[in-house]
Amino acid sequence: MNKPSAGLIAALISAASSILVTARPVTVFGLRLPRPVLAATAALSLAIAANESAGKPVMFLRWSYLRFLFGLPHMGATWQVGDGREQALADYVCAHARKGDIDDVIRAIDEFCYTKSYLINIGDEKGMILDRAVAAAHPHRLLELGTYCGYSALRIARVMPADATLYSIEFNPANAAVARRIWDHAGIGDRVTVIVGTLGDNEHTLTALRDTHQFAPGTLDFVFLDHEKDDYLPDLRRILDRSWLHPGSVVVADNVKYPGAPRYRNFMRYNEGTHWRTREHHTHAEYQKLLKDLVLESTYLG
Repeated sequence: MNKPSAGLIAALISAASSILVTARPVTVFGLRLPRPVLAATAALSLAIAANESAGKPVMFLRWSYLRFLFGLPHMGATWQVGDGREQALADYVCAHARKGDIDDVIRAIDEFCYTKSYLINIGDEKGMILDRAVAAAHPHRLLELGTYCGYSALRIARVMPADATLYSIEFNPANAAVARRIWDHAGIGDRVTVIVGTLGDNEHTLTALRDTHQFAPGTLDFVFLDHEKDDYLPDLRRILDRSWLHPGSVVVADNVKYPGAPRYRNFMRYNEGTHWRTREHHTHAEYQKLLKDLVLESTYLG
């Protein structure tokens, strides 16, 4: 256990113990807190302390997850938690994964997410669903919406054909830089192209895909959706409007149950057997086994 973690646990235990032996309300920041609130705080503090000392097996009791929850407003605006964990991931990968070894880089990222800081990449369990979908599709031109720190792109690049190219769209330039650094360390920087933007940015990114990267009707074999959930369906429609897909193209969507993309799921259900054939993979949200999730694997029928 590192010293900051040990110090945190000691502080939590000390605070919890003080609360539990206090019989009367306590004034905190000018507020008188009743004993039930204090008892709940004490229980949470002790639970976090126990979880940290046991190696952080429960995601919801990890300090990094609680910090992630506090950072949700920042995440919604920037797609970063706000405490530097994305850059820390790149530093960790470069320090702990063998250069040029994509398998070891993926291992190091999973290790970081389980033992250091929680991150919102697809994770190891759902990552295997993505692996199988890519391997089965044999795609040559792939599009990812939502690069984040580059984890899913690593998994895709590991199983896509040797002559395939993945184009990954990322809203935040800082995330794109983190991803490039990790990809270069893994040795796949020449097989993955990150483009800063969104498909809804007044045609800028769509035009770049068409004019600079030669996206044309019938040329897109595989799409992975893992960005803003409300944008899943609008962005799929933008792709369909340009006829970039062809019969047999595959679209995989993460987080359809948690945090949820109901409009996208309803669209696939409505078009089942006519324009799409969809398989729903029941799984769990990233790096834990309590929250359930869905990954949709949809084949375009034309």
